[in-house]
Amino acid sequence: MTQSSAPPAAAAARVHAAAPPRKPRAPLSWRYRGAVAARSFAAIVVGYFFAYAFTAFASMALPFSRVDSVIAASLLSFFVWAAVAMYAFAARSAWRACWAPAAIAALLFWAAKLCGALALFPGSAPPAA
Repeated sequence: MTQSSAPPAAAAARVHAAAPPRKPRAPLSWRYRGAVAARSFAAIVVGYFFAYAFTAFASMALPFSRVDSVIAASLLSFFVWAAVAMYAFAARSAWRACWAPAAIAALLFWAAKLCGALALFPGSAPPAA
């Protein structure tokens, strides 16, 4: 039997047998795992609240009719959520990945309330004179 007529499994076994053994990987520390978990929390949960705050603000601030503003803000919120998720994994620290979007989301909620988001915040209506 010649080498060219050998079954492919036998040829593959010879190639893998000749490969050098891999170096074992160092185990991941709990600090690293915690940082990844915090960034995942920031990307998912804080990103959701940021997108919701953006939707509340943009639905009041966009110069369209009320229905068109809500639809446009809702569609844009998916891009905002994706941007916050990317920021969560690009931030310098896991702490900054959590608090920076949360602070901006709080500002957006405050701006939405200031713009007169009566539908979202029913108790914010000024008293009738």
